[in-house]
Amino acid sequence: MGAPSTVLRSAGGDLMGFRCPGCNDWHHVKVGEGPRPRWKWNGDVVRPTFDPSVLVTCGHYVQGHSGDCWCTYNAAHPEEKTTFGCYRCHSFVKNGQIQFLDDCSHALAGQTVPLPPIET
Repeated sequence: MGAPSTVLRSAGGDLMGFRCPGCNDWHHVKVGEGPRPRWKWNGDVVRPTFDPSVLVTCGHYVQGHSGDCWCTYNAAHPEEKTTFGCYRCHSFVKNGQIQFLDDCSHALAGQTVPLPPIET
């Protein structure tokens, strides 16, 4: 996986990724022409803007989810040290800033922070 800048990485072809400090994980979007979903990208690798918003969900936050999720698994197995969990991350990436919407399940909900640099 290449790193076109200090804040974005190319995950092959039309897939661009950025590190989310709220989830402490990578979020990826498809840019350019092709089958949907696609995001518009301003082409700036230092101060990127993606449109529309980026929504990433896991576990019981996934639309239409029913049954067990990471929350119930983790509660049933407290002795296991897992990094998996249920979450919702909803943001706008504008001019190199991540604007987290209030419906995020993490501590950065409602805040705007710079895209973090890629750690090498």
